[in-house]
Amino acid sequence: MIYREKTIETIPVGPLGLIPLKSCMELGEKVNNYLVKWRQERESEHKSTIAFAGYQRDSYIISAKTPRFGSGEAKGVVEESVRGDDLYIMVDVCNYSLTYSLCGMTNHMSPDDHFQDLKRVIAAAAGKARRINVIMPFLYEGRQHKRSNRESLDCALALQELANMGVENIITFDAHDPRVQNAIPRKGFETVQPTYQFIKHLLKEETDLQIDSDHMMVISPDEGGMSRAVYFANVLGLDMGMFYKRRDYTQIVDGRNPIVAHEFLGSSVEGKDVIIVDDMISSGESMRDVAAELKRRKARKVFIFSTFGLFTNGLGKFDQFYEEGIIDRILTTNLVYQSPELLSKPYYTGVDMSKYIALIIDNLNHDASLSELLNPTGRINRILEKYRER
Repeated sequence: MIYREKTIETIPVGPLGLIPLKSCMELGEKVNNYLVKWRQERESEHKSTIAFAGYQRDSYIISAKTPRFGSGEAKGVVEESVRGDDLYIMVDVCNYSLTYSLCGMTNHMSPDDHFQDLKRVIAAAAGKARRINVIMPFLYEGRQHKRSNRESLDCALALQELANMGVENIITFDAHDPRVQNAIPRKGFETVQPTYQFIKHLLKEETDLQIDSDHMMVISPDEGGMSRAVYFANVLGLDMGMFYKRRDYTQIVDGRNPIVAHEFLGSSVEGKDVIIVDDMISSGESMRDVAAELKRRKARKVFIFSTFGLFTNGLGKFDQFYEEGIIDRILTTNLVYQSPELLSKPYYTGVDMSKYIALIIDNLNHDASLSELLNPTGRINRILEKYRER
C-alpha cells in the first residue's frame, strides 16, 4: 500500500512541529519533505475540521538556534510559536564537523555539547508544547549503559534528565543495550533496527547474490551483537556464525581491555558471501580483524553492515583492506554525520533512513501503533521475492 493512501483513523495529538538541530539539519530536511508530500496527497473527510488545523503545511520545520557567547556558553532560542504543538526534536550527538569559538579558539562540538543544546531547545519551548518527543539516532552515552565497579551511569542519567524536562517519547536506533530504558519506565522509548533498509540497499548494489544457506552467512563480530545477527539470519534464511573477543584483562588501553584474538564459532565460510552485522564502527579495528579472519577462511565476499559509521581513526586502513580484497562493501546509515571523504569511497554505500523516520513521526503524531513499522519481516520477504524473480 502506498503510504499516502493510509486511512486516517485518529486525529493528530497536535499540530506537527519538527525541530532538527544544526547537527541533524540535512536529515531533518529530508524527513520534512516526506511529511509535506504525504500530507498534501493524503485524503480524508476530516481534514477540514478544527482538530486538523495546520495539518497541511509547506514546511513543518520550526526555526530554532543555539547561539554561543565568546566564553563558549550558549542559549536555546525557538523563533516561532510552539504552543499546543506536537514537537519532534532531532539531534545527532556524533556530528563532530560543527565548531564554535571559545575565547578566540575553534572548538569541535562533542556529544556533551550537542546534548546540552538539545536541553536548551527543550527549555526554550518553556512547557508550551502539547508534547515533546526526541529523535536521537545515536543514543547519547549509550556505550556507558551499565556500571562496573565505581563508574558513572551516564546514559541512564541522561534519559532521566530528559524525562524530568517533560520529554514523552525518545526514539533511537540500534541502542547498544535497550535495557537502559528501565531508567525511565513510564516514558516512551523505542530503539529501531534498520534491518530492512540494509537489505534493500545491499540488493540494489549487488546483483549476483544467492541468498540461501549454501551460499551466504551472517556473522556477529562479538557476543554482544548476537541478537542482531540472529534476526538477520532468520529473516534471510541463512546460517549464522560469531566471533568472541579474547581480551587481556591485565591491562587497560584507551579505556578498555585490549583484544588479544578473535575466535570463530560456526560452520565453514569457504566460498560463501558473508554479512558482518554490528551496531557501530568506531575505530574499526574489530571489524577489520574479523573481515581478515573470514577472508583467511576463504569467504567469497565480505559485506559490513553497521548502523553508525563513526570511523574515529580515519579511513586509511579501510582503503587498504578494500584494495587488498578483504572488504568488498561497507554499508552505514545517514543517522550520524557522514564526511565527504567517506561518501566518495568506492566501497561505501550510504543507507538513507529519512523515510523511515518520517513514517515513525507521522504515526506518533496520530497516536497510531508503531508495531508494523518496527517489525519489517513482511517488507523484507517481499523485497527478497522480487530480487529472486529478477
